[in-house]
Amino acid sequence: MSIVAVGINHKTAPVSVREKISFNPDNLSIALQDMIDSVKCKEAVILSTCNRTELYLVQDNGIDVTQDRLIHWLEKFHNVPASTILPSLYIHQDQQAVNHMMRVACGLDSLVLGEPQILGQMKQAYSQAKAAGSMALIMDRLFQRTFGVAKQVRTETEIGASAVSVAFASVNLAKHIFANLEKANVLLVGAGETIELVAKHLYENNVGKITVANRTLAKAEVMAEKIGASVITLAQIPEQMSKSDIVISSTGSTLPIIGKGMVEHALSERKRQPIFMVDLAVPRDIEEQVAELEDVFLYTVDDLQSIIAQNMENRRKAAIEAESIVSSQSNGFMSWLRGLNTQDTVVSYRKQCLESRDQLLEKALLQLQNNKNPEAVVAELATKLTNKFMHEPTSALQSAAQGGELDKLIYLRDVFNIDSK
Repeated sequence: MSIVAVGINHKTAPVSVREKISFNPDNLSIALQDMIDSVKCKEAVILSTCNRTELYLVQDNGIDVTQDRLIHWLEKFHNVPASTILPSLYIHQDQQAVNHMMRVACGLDSLVLGEPQILGQMKQAYSQAKAAGSMALIMDRLFQRTFGVAKQVRTETEIGASAVSVAFASVNLAKHIFANLEKANVLLVGAGETIELVAKHLYENNVGKITVANRTLAKAEVMAEKIGASVITLAQIPEQMSKSDIVISSTGSTLPIIGKGMVEHALSERKRQPIFMVDLAVPRDIEEQVAELEDVFLYTVDDLQSIIAQNMENRRKAAIEAESIVSSQSNGFMSWLRGLNTQDTVVSYRKQCLESRDQLLEKALLQLQNNKNPEAVVAELATKLTNKFMHEPTSALQSAAQGGELDKLIYLRDVFNIDSK
């Protein structure tokens, strides 16, 4: 029995290849069952994102047989020739596979080092496999351990502490300048991908009020609806500027949209209350001369890039610590997996029972030496032994019953030979 991870990602394949073997959430359950039947594996999980498609399996076949069957299945399921898939494919087995999965969950294998979104995507893949019935003991245990490793890495290292995108860096700067974003009014200029990401970060930080200004109102309204923002035209920016504590702009305009005079007027209306401004556009959306104004904090994309470069260096240092955690935890999981060997399991269980017996027997003999009534000592020993050996099975049965896990309850009744008559 072995664990296998097979896939392609942003490092091995262009998007033109990745999109050919991506999986739609709507047909994932069918894909999982079809893969188990075709590849002859015991358990299966599919992780499919814009940057990677990976298949995680538990199987009894040799690695060569599994790889051949997987490639054939991918060809058939996606109607894509093997010649398209093979050059980009990587395959890991056992500890390499476990190590790879843990690195993916921690963001160590991501396009942006340390990004947290992949962990949520792995949790979704886990839930989908659970729902499809393609996951059992080993994959369940591996994913639970993997989620624990990702949490440990986030807690014990600085892998995700530093902003490494201009959108995230913009919001981080705003958080440093404003003690409480919940009271801040924000004006976003533009409705493209960058501003949408800024809006998402602001929304997640519970910013007070967001207004989106865009040339095309319909496009801005689609984005604004997701975050409860209001929408204005570019012509309404001067009026909105005086109400805004934070202004972040990213449009495709070839000329500045926000001039020095417009900002001066807004500052006057605000009684010289400062404005924090970020210009993420190239060419600039905000006139360079705005930076000369006393009550304006203006940052350009170049200012943010220097911050991001330093933050990336911090993440690379944190990644070294994270790799050490992953290595240790993958070793631990493989030790557990090896312990599933039948003989080792029986020996471990017998040893555990004998140790419990010896501990209780030693106490009973000591009581006899102290002239305690032999019948009382034997009765107490019998009761304690019974309680000791009943505790774990009883807890497992109660847990299964309370959780409504009928399959597990039936299995446990069979294991403990519980007669229902």
